[in-house]
Amino acid sequence: MTKIIATLIASLFATAAFAQAPAASAPAASTPAVAQAKETKAVAKADAKETKAVVNAEAKEAKTVASAKEDVAGAKADEKVAKVKAHSKAKKAKAKAHAEAASAEAKAAPAAAPAK
Repeated sequence: MTKIIATLIASLFATAAFAQAPAASAPAASTPAVAQAKETKAVAKADAKETKAVVNAEAKEAKTVASAKEDVAGAKADEKVAKVKAHSKAKKAKAKAHAEAASAEAKAAPAAAPAK
């Protein structure tokens, strides 16, 4: 959109320069060419600025996306660690429960034997 506006403005300036220049004098004929060259240079600068702004915006967006992906990857890694810890705790609890049950059975078995 800005390129179109810049082109329209440049064409208006060019039209105005040609409309005001006298056709008979030779130095006046070079003035519009100089003005047009300046306009072309200004349009090129504006295009370069716009391109640079677009590239910078895309780079910022890519950086933000990469940062978000790193955050997600970190969260997934944290989740895996938490899951492993939970499984480890569950295994330890089961082992402890089995050990307590076995010791309770072992204590109960010798006490039952002399009662016969």
